[in-house]
Amino acid sequence: MTNPYHIIAVGAHCGDLELQVGSIAHKYAKVGHRVTFLHMTAGEKGTPPGVDPEEYRVQKIKESEEAADILGVETITLEYRDAELKIDDDTISHVAKIIRELKPDVALTHWVNSMHPDHEACPQIVEAAWLKAALPGFDLDGLEPHGMRGMFHSENWEDMEGYEPDVFIDVSDEFDTYLKALSKYWFIMNSTSFRYYDYYQALGTMRGCLARVKYAQTLKYPTGMNVRKGADIPKLPL
Repeated sequence: MTNPYHIIAVGAHCGDLELQVGSIAHKYAKVGHRVTFLHMTAGEKGTPPGVDPEEYRVQKIKESEEAADILGVETITLEYRDAELKIDDDTISHVAKIIRELKPDVALTHWVNSMHPDHEACPQIVEAAWLKAALPGFDLDGLEPHGMRGMFHSENWEDMEGYEPDVFIDVSDEFDTYLKALSKYWFIMNSTSFRYYDYYQALGTMRGCLARVKYAQTLKYPTGMNVRKGADIPKLPL
């Protein structure tokens, strides 16, 4: 493939990105584009019975690797702690360095409103890191500046306040593989507090109905970034 894209997806916990953009990621990865899942934390605090957080951290990273193998993506889990993610210069600089190292074209992440503070922190970290990675005035371990083309928010049941999708992506051919990847996570298959697997299977069906396809996943532009400026009406060039 000539000039493949590189998509970086940044999620709060192992499992979030798989749920939110797993089908989209697989759609791009299977035709030769590079996709990296960057998990800010393992999400280790919601432990199964009899498992301590450190054991569960190891388990979730292993689950993320198994899911990544199925989806055809790369996976990185950082050392930040679940439910303790901070929007500070150290964290922003860390992600900015990763952006400079990996040179992604586009970032996918959480929506800005969430019942979970880690989810809400992610888009703020990504947007600030995008700027810092792009500006040559910041010395980040001598890495060359890199500016991404853009970022999108993605859909999570915990982040629905104000989330109205702008983009519906047909993932009908990828959905079975997506569900197989989800099944690698204990919490998705066994949680007693929320029926993750059933919800996201139904969400893909519902979004597919609205998109007039079998299954779909959605994205949302950052506020204001869906504005178009030009000499004519979009799709009606003069």
